[in-house]
Amino acid sequence: MLIRDWAKALGFSQIGVAGVNLSSAEAGLSAWLAAGFHGQMEYMAAHGLKRARPAELVPGTVSVITARMDYLPRQRTSDWAEQELDRLQRPGEAVVSVYARGRDYHKVLRSRLAQLGERIAAHVQPLGHRAFTDSAPVMEAELASRSGLGWRGKHTLVLSREAGSMFFLGEIFVDMALPTTEPVAGHCGSCSACMDLCPTGAIVGPQRLDARRCISYLTIEHAGAIPQELRPLMGNRIYGCDDCQLVCPWNKYAQRSTLSDFDERAPVTGQTLLAVWQWSEGDFLRHTEGSPLRRIGHERWLRNVAVALGNALRAGGEQAPAIRQALSLRAQDPSDLVREHVRWALAQG
Repeated sequence: MLIRDWAKALGFSQIGVAGVNLSSAEAGLSAWLAAGFHGQMEYMAAHGLKRARPAELVPGTVSVITARMDYLPRQRTSDWAEQELDRLQRPGEAVVSVYARGRDYHKVLRSRLAQLGERIAAHVQPLGHRAFTDSAPVMEAELASRSGLGWRGKHTLVLSREAGSMFFLGEIFVDMALPTTEPVAGHCGSCSACMDLCPTGAIVGPQRLDARRCISYLTIEHAGAIPQELRPLMGNRIYGCDDCQLVCPWNKYAQRSTLSDFDERAPVTGQTLLAVWQWSEGDFLRHTEGSPLRRIGHERWLRNVAVALGNALRAGGEQAPAIRQALSLRAQDPSDLVREHVRWALAQG
C-alpha cells in the first residue's frame, strides 16, 4: 500500500483506515459526558455527538485514515520506565510528562499529516481531505482501535502489542472510500496495573476515566484552583502524568521515535522544582518556545509547581528551608491563584 510507504517516510509508525459510522460509540460518549467526567473541558460537551460523527464534522467524509507516531525520545534506554518511576521518588525534581519534553506534537503531526494528505491527493486526484491531531471533535482513540492501530486499554489509551501506548494519534478525513483495516483483539486480560497505580484514582473502571481526578487534566486543562484533597496525591508531577503507562506491561515494547522533534529539551527535563519556580514569565516563554508546555501559561505553571513544592516540603529533607524561603518570595504574587497555592504549600511543612 503506497500510503504506508509515504507515511513511513514522514515518520509515522503505522497507518489504518476506518469507516465513519461510529454510532455504537455514541451511548458511551453520552454517558461519560452526563457523568460530568469531562470536568471543565466544556468543548467536549459543546460538540456533543458530533465527535462520533465524522461526516458531520467534515461533510463528504467517507473514510478516515488513522496514523500512529511513536514519541519515546531517541536517546531513551530500555529501562526508561524504571527511570521515570525513579524520578517520582525524588520530591525535589520537576517531572514533566515524557510526551511534552520535546517539540509540540500538534505542530509535528499536523504538518506531516497534511503532507501525507497532499501526497495521496496528488496520486488519486481529485481528493478532498483534512488532517486532525487532538485539535477537533474527533474520537481519535475510537477510530484508532477500529482501524487496527491497537485496542483500548483499561486506562482508555490505545495499546499496541508492537508499540505499547507511547505514541500520538492523527487522522486524515477523506471523501474517498478506502478499504478498512481490521481491528485487533484486546490483550489486557486480568491486568489492572494502571488502575491500581493511578495516584488519584482517576480510572474509576476499565476504560472509564474521571478526568476531574486525572493529574494530566488537573495540571493542563483545569483552569482554577486544584482541589485541595488531590494536591498531596500529585507529588512532583507539574505537567501531565505517565504513571498508568509506566506500569503497563505492554510498554516494554514502546518504540523510540525516528524524529529529533521529540528529543528531550534541557529546559524542561531533569530540572529541580526550585529552578523552575524561579522562572519569570519571560523565562517561561523562552524555555517553552515550540513546546506544548506553553499552552498552560505562566500562572498555571506556578500553580502546579507550588503544589509540587508543598509536597516536597511535607517530605522534609535538607532542602526544606530553601523550599520554604522560595515559596515565601511569591507569597504576595499578583495572581490570586498563585497566592492561594503558595499558602497551601507553606502550610505543608
